[in-house]
Amino acid sequence: MPKFPADAPIGKVIKAFEHLGFLLVREGNHIAMVRENPDGTRTPLTMPNHRRIKGSTLRTILTQAGISRDEFLKAYKEA
Repeated sequence: MPKFPADAPIGKVIKAFEHLGFLLVREGNHIAMVRENPDGTRTPLTMPNHRRIKGSTLRTILTQAGISRDEFLKAYKEA
């Protein structure tokens, strides 16, 4: 199993979320993304707009967005 990133570059994190179907909605002090689900619901995602995202922050974002660790790591590796 690949190691979870400790300090992930924001650009790569955004590309990984886009690979998972999220679209960038707003960028300011925080980055807002949203994913349209097949059942018509929307999954929002908000993260701080820092150069690097700490691993603990990233895990919290994944939990709140309902994304599994393995699913994110696969998208992160491909980004």
